[in-house]
Amino acid sequence: MAAPSTPRSVVVGEALVDVVHRAGGGPAAEHPGGSPLNVAHGLGRLGHDVALLTRLGDDAHGRLLRGHLDAGGVRLLPGAVDGDPTSVARAEIDAEGKATYEFDLVWRLPEVALPPDVALVHTGSIGAAVDPGARTALEVLRSVRGRATTSYDPNVRPAFFTSPAAALARVEEFVAAADVVKASDEDLDWLLPGEDVEAVARRWQALGPALVVVTRGSRGAVAVSGAGTLHVPAPRVDVVDTVGAGDAFMSGLLHALAEHDLLGAAALPRLRHLDLRTFEALVGTAIRSASITCSRAGANPPTRAELDG
Repeated sequence: MAAPSTPRSVVVGEALVDVVHRAGGGPAAEHPGGSPLNVAHGLGRLGHDVALLTRLGDDAHGRLLRGHLDAGGVRLLPGAVDGDPTSVARAEIDAEGKATYEFDLVWRLPEVALPPDVALVHTGSIGAAVDPGARTALEVLRSVRGRATTSYDPNVRPAFFTSPAAALARVEEFVAAADVVKASDEDLDWLLPGEDVEAVARRWQALGPALVVVTRGSRGAVAVSGAGTLHVPAPRVDVVDTVGAGDAFMSGLLHALAEHDLLGAAALPRLRHLDLRTFEALVGTAIRSASITCSRAGANPPTRAELDG
Protein backbone atom coordinates (compact mmCIF):
# COMPACT_ATOMS: atom_id res chain seq x y z
CA MET A 1 0.00 0.00 0.00
CA ALA A 2 1.36 3.42 -0.98
CA ALA A 3 1.95 5.99 1.74
CA PRO A 4 -0.94 8.40 2.39
CA SER A 5 1.09 11.37 1.09
CA THR A 6 1.52 9.79 -2.36
CA PRO A 7 -1.83 8.80 -3.86
CA ARG A 8 -1.57 6.99 -7.17
CA SER A 9 -4.96 8.22 -8.40
CA VAL A 10 -6.52 11.66 -7.95
CA VAL A 11 -10.13 12.54 -8.75
CA VAL A 12 -10.95 16.23 -9.19
CA GLY A 13 -14.50 17.48 -8.77
CA GLU A 14 -17.56 18.13 -6.68
CA ALA A 15 -18.59 16.40 -3.48
CA LEU A 16 -22.18 17.05 -2.43
CA VAL A 17 -25.16 15.57 -0.63
CA ASP A 18 -28.08 14.16 -2.65
CA VAL A 19 -31.40 14.84 -0.96
CA VAL A 20 -33.55 12.20 -2.65
CA HIS A 21 -37.33 12.24 -3.04
CA ARG A 22 -38.80 9.06 -4.56
CA ALA A 23 -42.02 8.63 -6.50
CA GLY A 24 -44.91 7.78 -4.20
CA GLY A 25 -43.90 10.17 -1.44
CA GLY A 26 -42.33 9.39 1.91
CA PRO A 27 -39.51 11.18 3.70
CA ALA A 28 -36.48 12.41 1.78
CA ALA A 29 -33.23 10.49 2.17
CA GLU A 30 -29.76 12.06 2.26
CA HIS A 31 -26.88 10.33 0.49
CA PRO A 32 -23.30 11.28 -0.41
CA GLY A 33 -23.16 12.31 -4.07
CA GLY A 34 -21.43 14.15 -6.87
CA SER A 35 -20.13 12.29 -9.89
CA PRO A 36 -16.40 12.72 -9.09
CA LEU A 37 -16.97 11.71 -5.46
CA ASN A 38 -18.80 8.61 -6.71
CA VAL A 39 -15.94 7.72 -9.07
CA ALA A 40 -13.39 8.15 -6.27
CA HIS A 41 -15.52 6.05 -3.92
CA GLY A 42 -15.92 3.40 -6.63
CA LEU A 43 -12.16 3.21 -7.09
CA GLY A 44 -11.64 3.04 -3.35
CA ARG A 45 -14.08 0.13 -3.02
CA LEU A 46 -12.18 -1.64 -5.77
CA GLY A 47 -8.97 -1.36 -3.73
CA HIS A 48 -7.30 1.61 -5.37
CA ASP A 49 -5.09 4.17 -3.67
CA VAL A 50 -7.16 7.27 -4.42
CA ALA A 51 -7.49 10.86 -3.24
CA LEU A 52 -10.18 13.45 -3.97
CA LEU A 53 -9.46 17.10 -4.78
CA THR A 54 -12.70 18.89 -3.90
CA ARG A 55 -14.35 21.34 -1.48
CA LEU A 56 -16.95 20.86 1.21
CA GLY A 57 -18.19 22.70 4.26
CA ASP A 58 -17.47 22.27 7.93
CA ASP A 59 -21.09 21.27 8.61
CA ALA A 60 -23.26 18.19 9.08
CA HIS A 61 -23.39 17.49 5.34
CA GLY A 62 -19.62 17.85 5.13
CA ARG A 63 -19.16 15.39 7.98
CA LEU A 64 -21.48 12.95 6.19
CA LEU A 65 -19.28 13.15 3.09
CA ARG A 66 -16.04 12.79 5.02
CA GLY A 67 -17.33 9.70 6.79
CA HIS A 68 -18.42 8.21 3.46
CA LEU A 69 -15.02 8.85 1.90
CA ASP A 70 -13.19 7.44 4.92
CA ALA A 71 -15.30 4.28 4.75
CA GLY A 72 -14.46 3.88 1.06
CA GLY A 73 -10.73 4.37 1.57
CA VAL A 74 -10.63 7.77 -0.18
CA ARG A 75 -8.44 10.58 1.16
CA LEU A 76 -9.21 14.28 0.87
CA LEU A 77 -6.38 16.41 -0.46
CA PRO A 78 -5.47 19.44 1.72
CA GLY A 79 -7.65 22.53 1.73
CA ALA A 80 -10.91 20.73 0.97
CA VAL A 81 -12.88 21.99 3.98
CA ASP A 82 -13.86 25.68 4.13
CA GLY A 83 -16.44 27.94 5.77
CA ASP A 84 -19.18 27.80 3.13
CA PRO A 85 -22.01 25.24 3.24
CA THR A 86 -21.55 21.85 1.64
CA SER A 87 -23.18 21.68 -1.78
CA VAL A 88 -26.55 19.94 -2.11
CA ALA A 89 -28.38 18.26 -5.01
CA ARG A 90 -32.10 17.65 -4.67
CA ALA A 91 -33.02 14.55 -6.67
CA GLU A 92 -36.48 13.44 -7.79
CA ILE A 93 -36.63 9.71 -8.64
CA ASP A 94 -39.50 8.76 -10.95
CA ALA A 95 -41.38 5.45 -11.10
CA GLU A 96 -38.84 4.09 -13.63
CA GLY A 97 -35.89 4.88 -11.37
CA LYS A 98 -34.58 7.85 -13.36
CA ALA A 99 -33.34 10.92 -11.50
CA THR A 100 -33.67 14.66 -12.15
CA TYR A 101 -31.73 17.20 -10.09
CA GLU A 102 -31.72 20.74 -8.71
CA PHE A 103 -28.50 22.11 -7.19
CA ASP A 104 -27.37 24.46 -4.42
CA LEU A 105 -23.68 24.63 -5.27
CA VAL A 106 -20.48 26.34 -4.14
CA TRP A 107 -17.67 25.27 -6.44
CA ARG A 108 -14.03 26.25 -6.21
CA LEU A 109 -10.84 24.29 -5.62
CA PRO A 110 -7.87 24.78 -3.32
CA GLU A 111 -4.45 25.14 -4.92
CA VAL A 112 -2.70 21.83 -4.33
CA ALA A 113 0.40 20.40 -6.02
CA LEU A 114 -0.25 16.82 -7.07
CA PRO A 115 2.35 14.21 -6.10
CA PRO A 116 4.92 13.47 -8.82
CA ASP A 117 4.09 9.75 -8.99
CA VAL A 118 0.34 10.13 -9.65
CA ALA A 119 -0.71 7.60 -12.29
CA LEU A 120 -4.28 8.77 -12.98
CA VAL A 121 -6.15 12.07 -12.81
CA HIS A 122 -9.89 12.00 -13.46
CA THR A 123 -12.43 14.81 -13.59
CA GLY A 124 -15.90 15.55 -14.89
CA SER A 125 -19.49 16.60 -14.36
CA ILE A 126 -20.23 19.84 -12.47
CA GLY A 127 -16.61 20.03 -11.34
CA ALA A 128 -15.61 20.46 -14.99
CA ALA A 129 -18.49 22.81 -15.85
CA VAL A 130 -18.81 25.57 -13.23
CA ASP A 131 -16.12 28.21 -12.78
CA PRO A 132 -13.90 28.95 -10.99
CA GLY A 133 -13.45 25.29 -10.01
CA ALA A 134 -13.82 24.02 -13.58
CA ARG A 135 -11.00 26.22 -14.82
CA THR A 136 -8.76 24.87 -12.06
CA ALA A 137 -9.76 21.30 -12.94
CA LEU A 138 -8.80 21.89 -16.58
CA GLU A 139 -5.46 23.34 -15.53
CA VAL A 140 -4.81 20.27 -13.36
CA LEU A 141 -5.64 17.90 -16.21
CA ARG A 142 -3.39 19.77 -18.64
CA SER A 143 -0.55 19.99 -16.12
CA VAL A 144 -0.27 16.21 -15.73
CA ARG A 145 -0.90 15.24 -19.36
CA GLY A 146 1.93 13.00 -20.49
CA ARG A 147 3.08 12.01 -16.99
CA ALA A 148 -0.23 10.51 -15.88
CA THR A 149 -3.26 9.06 -17.59
CA THR A 150 -6.04 11.64 -17.73
CA SER A 151 -9.74 10.84 -17.93
CA TYR A 152 -12.98 12.80 -18.24
CA ASP A 153 -16.73 12.22 -18.02
CA PRO A 154 -18.83 15.25 -19.03
CA ASN A 155 -21.97 13.94 -17.24
CA VAL A 156 -23.66 17.08 -18.52
CA ARG A 157 -26.03 19.02 -16.26
CA PRO A 158 -27.87 21.44 -18.61
CA ALA A 159 -28.83 23.73 -15.72
CA PHE A 160 -25.21 24.90 -15.49
CA PHE A 161 -24.92 26.05 -19.12
CA THR A 162 -26.52 28.87 -21.09
CA SER A 163 -26.87 26.66 -24.19
CA PRO A 164 -25.74 23.34 -25.69
CA ALA A 165 -23.23 25.26 -27.82
CA ALA A 166 -21.64 26.85 -24.75
CA ALA A 167 -21.55 23.46 -23.03
CA LEU A 168 -19.97 21.78 -26.06
CA ALA A 169 -17.18 24.33 -26.17
CA ARG A 170 -16.32 23.63 -22.52
CA VAL A 171 -16.73 19.86 -22.89
CA GLU A 172 -14.39 19.70 -25.87
CA GLU A 173 -11.69 21.59 -23.97
CA PHE A 174 -11.68 18.73 -21.48
CA VAL A 175 -11.97 16.06 -24.18
CA ALA A 176 -8.81 17.41 -25.79
CA ALA A 177 -6.97 17.21 -22.42
CA ALA A 178 -8.01 13.61 -21.68
CA ASP A 179 -6.56 10.25 -22.65
CA VAL A 180 -9.81 8.43 -21.80
CA VAL A 181 -13.28 9.91 -22.26
CA LYS A 182 -16.58 8.38 -21.18
CA ALA A 183 -19.90 10.03 -22.03
CA SER A 184 -23.53 8.92 -22.17
CA ASP A 185 -25.88 8.98 -25.13
CA GLU A 186 -28.01 11.40 -23.05
CA ASP A 187 -25.01 13.77 -22.90
CA LEU A 188 -24.64 13.63 -26.67
CA ASP A 189 -28.38 13.96 -27.33
CA TRP A 190 -28.35 17.28 -25.48
CA LEU A 191 -24.99 18.56 -26.72
CA LEU A 192 -25.40 17.49 -30.35
CA PRO A 193 -29.04 16.57 -30.99
CA GLY A 194 -29.62 14.30 -33.95
CA GLU A 195 -25.95 13.46 -34.50
CA ASP A 196 -24.80 9.86 -34.72
CA VAL A 197 -23.23 8.66 -31.46
CA GLU A 198 -20.45 6.75 -33.16
CA ALA A 199 -19.57 9.71 -35.39
CA VAL A 200 -19.33 12.02 -32.38
CA ALA A 201 -17.16 9.52 -30.52
CA ARG A 202 -14.85 9.25 -33.51
CA ARG A 203 -14.64 13.04 -33.81
CA TRP A 204 -13.83 13.39 -30.12
CA GLN A 205 -11.21 10.68 -30.35
CA ALA A 206 -9.52 12.72 -33.10
CA LEU A 207 -9.20 15.66 -30.65
CA GLY A 208 -6.65 13.72 -28.60
CA PRO A 209 -8.02 10.89 -26.42
CA ALA A 210 -6.80 7.35 -26.95
CA LEU A 211 -10.22 5.93 -26.01
CA VAL A 212 -13.76 7.32 -26.17
CA VAL A 213 -16.65 5.27 -24.78
CA VAL A 214 -20.33 6.24 -25.01
CA THR A 215 -22.75 4.41 -22.72
CA ARG A 216 -26.24 3.61 -24.01
CA GLY A 217 -28.04 2.20 -20.97
CA SER A 218 -29.55 -1.21 -21.64
CA ARG A 219 -28.00 -1.16 -25.14
CA GLY A 220 -24.47 -1.33 -23.77
CA ALA A 221 -21.74 0.95 -25.09
CA VAL A 222 -20.06 2.21 -28.23
CA ALA A 223 -16.28 2.34 -27.85
CA VAL A 224 -13.84 4.05 -30.21
CA SER A 225 -10.04 3.90 -30.41
CA GLY A 226 -7.38 4.20 -33.08
CA ALA A 227 -7.82 0.49 -33.77
CA GLY A 228 -11.53 0.70 -34.55
CA THR A 229 -15.03 0.77 -33.10
CA LEU A 230 -16.74 -1.69 -30.77
CA HIS A 231 -20.41 -2.19 -29.88
CA VAL A 232 -20.43 -3.93 -26.50
CA PRO A 233 -23.80 -5.26 -25.24
CA ALA A 234 -25.09 -4.97 -21.70
CA PRO A 235 -26.50 -7.88 -19.68
CA ARG A 236 -30.16 -7.95 -18.73
CA VAL A 237 -30.61 -6.29 -15.32
CA ASP A 238 -33.58 -5.79 -12.99
CA VAL A 239 -33.08 -2.06 -12.50
CA VAL A 240 -33.78 -0.60 -9.06
CA ASP A 241 -32.54 2.85 -10.09
CA THR A 242 -29.82 4.37 -12.26
CA VAL A 243 -28.32 6.67 -9.60
CA GLY A 244 -24.54 6.45 -9.84
CA ALA A 245 -24.57 3.93 -12.70
CA GLY A 246 -22.51 6.11 -15.03
CA ASP A 247 -20.02 6.79 -12.25
CA ALA A 248 -19.74 3.07 -11.52
CA PHE A 249 -19.09 2.52 -15.23
CA MET A 250 -16.31 5.11 -15.05
CA SER A 251 -14.67 3.66 -11.95
CA GLY A 252 -15.01 0.18 -13.44
CA LEU A 253 -13.32 1.31 -16.65
CA LEU A 254 -10.46 2.98 -14.77
CA HIS A 255 -10.10 -0.11 -12.59
CA ALA A 256 -9.89 -2.29 -15.70
CA LEU A 257 -7.18 -0.02 -17.13
CA ALA A 258 -5.18 -0.46 -13.93
CA GLU A 259 -5.68 -4.23 -14.02
CA HIS A 260 -4.24 -4.29 -17.55
CA ASP A 261 -1.29 -2.06 -16.51
CA LEU A 262 -2.54 0.76 -18.70
CA LEU A 263 -2.26 3.70 -16.29
CA GLY A 264 0.66 6.10 -15.96
CA ALA A 265 3.20 7.69 -18.26
CA ALA A 266 4.94 4.45 -19.24
CA ALA A 267 1.63 2.93 -20.33
CA LEU A 268 0.49 5.79 -22.58
CA PRO A 269 2.05 4.37 -25.79
CA ARG A 270 0.33 1.02 -25.16
CA LEU A 271 -2.95 2.78 -24.41
CA ARG A 272 -2.76 4.53 -27.78
CA HIS A 273 -2.13 1.25 -29.59
CA LEU A 274 -4.64 -0.86 -27.68
CA ASP A 275 -5.92 -3.94 -29.46
CA LEU A 276 -9.66 -4.32 -29.81
CA ARG A 277 -9.82 -7.54 -27.79
CA THR A 278 -8.32 -5.84 -24.73
CA PHE A 279 -10.48 -2.77 -25.31
CA GLU A 280 -13.60 -4.95 -25.31
CA ALA A 281 -12.52 -6.55 -22.03
CA LEU A 282 -12.06 -3.10 -20.47
CA VAL A 283 -15.53 -1.96 -21.53
CA GLY A 284 -17.06 -5.25 -20.40
CA THR A 285 -15.70 -4.73 -16.89
CA ALA A 286 -17.12 -1.20 -16.86
CA ILE A 287 -20.55 -2.47 -17.95
CA ARG A 288 -20.53 -5.10 -15.19
CA SER A 289 -19.74 -2.42 -12.64
CA ALA A 290 -22.63 -0.24 -13.83
CA SER A 291 -25.01 -3.21 -13.97
CA ILE A 292 -24.32 -4.16 -10.36
CA THR A 293 -25.00 -0.57 -9.30
CA CYS A 294 -28.29 -0.47 -11.23
CA SER A 295 -29.45 -3.60 -9.44
CA ARG A 296 -29.60 -1.85 -6.04
CA ALA A 297 -30.67 1.51 -4.69
CA GLY A 298 -28.47 4.57 -4.82
CA ALA A 299 -24.87 5.19 -5.84
CA ASN A 300 -23.62 1.90 -4.44
CA PRO A 301 -20.70 0.71 -6.61
CA PRO A 302 -19.35 -2.84 -6.40
CA THR A 303 -16.51 -4.08 -4.27
CA ARG A 304 -13.64 -5.94 -5.89
CA ALA A 305 -15.13 -9.27 -4.86
CA GLU A 306 -18.51 -8.38 -6.37
CA LEU A 307 -17.00 -7.19 -9.63
CA ASP A 308 -14.75 -10.24 -9.97
CA GLY A 309 -17.64 -12.52 -9.07
